[in-house]
Amino acid sequence: MDGVVSVGGGAGGVRQSGVASGRAGVWQAGRDLVHVDGDLVVGRDGSPASPPASRIPAPTGTFVGREDELAELGSAVTRSDRTAVVVVHGLGGVGKSTLAARFADLRRDRHPLVWWITADSRTALDHGLAELAVGVEPDTAGAPLEQRAEAAVRWLAAHPDWLLVLDNLASPADADPLLSRVRTGTVVITSRRGGGWRGVPTVALDVPRPAEAEELLAATAREDWPDADLDGTDRLCAELGRLPPAVRQAGAYLAQNRITPTAYLELLGRYPARMFAATGEGGDARRTMARIWRVTLDRLADTPAAGRVLRELAWYAPEGIHRAFLGDDLDVADALGRLAAYSMIRLGPRTVAVHRLVQAVTRTPDPADPHRRAEDIAAARQAVTTTLDRVLSGLDHESPRDRRVYDAVRPHARALLERGDPSDDTERTAAVLNSLGLFLQDQGDLATATAYFTRALGGTAVMSDADAVTLRNNLARARLAAGDHEAAIAGHETALADALAVLGPDHPHTLVARTNLANTYLHARDLKRALALYRTALAECRRALGDDHRSTVEARVNLALGLRHSGDVAGAVRTGRKAVAESVRVLGEDHTCTLTARNNLATALLGAGRVRQAVRLFEALARDEERVLGDDHPDTLTSRVNLAGAYREAGLVALAAVRHRDVVAHVERVLGPHHPLAITARNDLATTLLAAGEAARAAALGAETAARARHRFGDDHPLTLVARNNHALALGGAGDHTGAVAVLTAGRTALERDFGPDHPETLTCRSNLASALWDAGRHERAVAEFDAVIADCERALGADHPTTVTARRNLRHALTGGP
Repeated sequence: MDGVVSVGGGAGGVRQSGVASGRAGVWQAGRDLVHVDGDLVVGRDGSPASPPASRIPAPTGTFVGREDELAELGSAVTRSDRTAVVVVHGLGGVGKSTLAARFADLRRDRHPLVWWITADSRTALDHGLAELAVGVEPDTAGAPLEQRAEAAVRWLAAHPDWLLVLDNLASPADADPLLSRVRTGTVVITSRRGGGWRGVPTVALDVPRPAEAEELLAATAREDWPDADLDGTDRLCAELGRLPPAVRQAGAYLAQNRITPTAYLELLGRYPARMFAATGEGGDARRTMARIWRVTLDRLADTPAAGRVLRELAWYAPEGIHRAFLGDDLDVADALGRLAAYSMIRLGPRTVAVHRLVQAVTRTPDPADPHRRAEDIAAARQAVTTTLDRVLSGLDHESPRDRRVYDAVRPHARALLERGDPSDDTERTAAVLNSLGLFLQDQGDLATATAYFTRALGGTAVMSDADAVTLRNNLARARLAAGDHEAAIAGHETALADALAVLGPDHPHTLVARTNLANTYLHARDLKRALALYRTALAECRRALGDDHRSTVEARVNLALGLRHSGDVAGAVRTGRKAVAESVRVLGEDHTCTLTARNNLATALLGAGRVRQAVRLFEALARDEERVLGDDHPDTLTSRVNLAGAYREAGLVALAAVRHRDVVAHVERVLGPHHPLAITARNDLATTLLAAGEAARAAALGAETAARARHRFGDDHPLTLVARNNHALALGGAGDHTGAVAVLTAGRTALERDFGPDHPETLTCRSNLASALWDAGRHERAVAEFDAVIADCERALGADHPTTVTARRNLRHALTGGP
């Protein structure tokens, strides 16, 4: 398994991901109601502290009426004899969350656990489940998000009588994976969706009755103004559409300014809001909120920053907006306090939350409203973009230490990107897209990463030529990581051509682009073009930059890699030793390039049969990477995977199995079970189990790993193909030769379709298929397949290529039973 060399960074606001071949196939690249029971508690190191054992929203004010709806909700819950699921649906802001919170509070004593989860996206639901896991099993606090969410589902499935609220669920399908596995509790769902619940009982929630709305307005106003004159309350509530947030906001305004409902109506008449295009349930609500928003901001004219702060808040996700994003000056603090006083926001010591309807109105330009001028709204969007870019630009997308920050920023960056028109993207937007794309690619979310890089390149933002080349490079690398070799090659060829045309042959980005293209050829197994381009890249770096430049050192490391994959193991060892020596001389012993060069040299030694030397080098490398990079760094973990494999090749199979199990658990804890390195580590563990004679366990692990890779990356991704091949070998080792033949036959068909008959992966699969046919007793067909694949290997790869040598060895073993 090979190491990763970073070859320079992007200029301007766009950073470039690392460039070289990936280790073991892993090419490391560069609400309706906010309802937390208090603000998120953060430890000294910035990590969230353990939440309470139960959590429901704190009351947001007086609760009035809704007796019939509460009774209907309770009846729906009691009708089920297993898991009770009921949906409360209605338009945004009608009070669904408030009703569910009241219901949960009234039933608190009936359930050992009552928990509230914001579920307005699949990601939010996963985060909520992850927080639940920490609440019930505090030891999971350090686990990756996916593992914590899975732990929560397991806990719910194993315990009875809990009450779980999924608030603001966007789609019934989002909850299916959870509801299909839990059978022993009560689930209350709130959603704007009125249909598609497939037999689940529903409670339709409309605006409060007139008397209830009037009682709500009166109670809100008299909290701060006990002697309020509330003449005209009925007419004001009718004008507001009896929407609870609007009613509460009006009541707060009356108390703050000591005016009557009639005076408030007069203000609304003087400042009518422009009608929104009513699309479904949100239209009338937006209209009402817009009118109140105008009146409130007029009253806050003596706090000039209030409008600017609210416009910026409108571009973030509705909740969990860190106050630090807005600045720490006194004007911002005053604006937040005044906005909170008028119920425009919910304010905590560290975070801010805004109703999504307030956000929607605030982001919508209105030429008749001085608080919603198009230029001010655009300026707010740019300010938020700049803030997020500054946060992201200081992070390392490969560092586990920065993952928590990425997870905190992602919902806000996603909200900003989804709400903004791509035609208005700026250079800062492209930088945010690039930063998130690099992180998401490293996490294995290749579809979103590709979409982000594509948007950054396809927008109208003005960027430097160097940044454009960098983005093309990163897009091509994401496509390569997804297994789309053809698109990756085309992208890198375009990036190199552009770099040569606009930057010149000696620009660092041009030199990087050439190495990227060579590396892509290598992954596509176009070994002749890869090796030729690696040689050219090294020669060009030496000519343009000299032997003492980092890019020259990295080019030499990559050349050694190309030599090994081309079958020139002796050349790979010789060039690899030179690369290590040059990297130590130019960059130092602890530089990441030096560590990568040492990893690749150890791998080359292993391929050359110098197993003891390789083991010693891997052992020393693992110690040094732990010291330099830390225990959880992906490169450290990759070296541990490599070391375990070296132990297996050295015949220390029992030790290899122990080390492989440890590193699989470590990788899945730090990076998650679907990370590319996790899939790779599990593949290697299956190989080790097979070597240890545990064929049945190897086959089971191989099947599970192949399914996981297929689900995450697709049928044709290289990791899926490797997993499928290993599964077939394990089946054969377990005596299921017919099953092995079936898996390998399907794999061969897919490889020939996607990569062609002469691709090394196709030829390797054919060689394994021939062996499986022999073991299945189909000797005549097996020999014919061996003869054909050996001839094709010699023609396409050469007589001395490792794949050709292995095919001959397999045939000899089949015919003679010897090595």
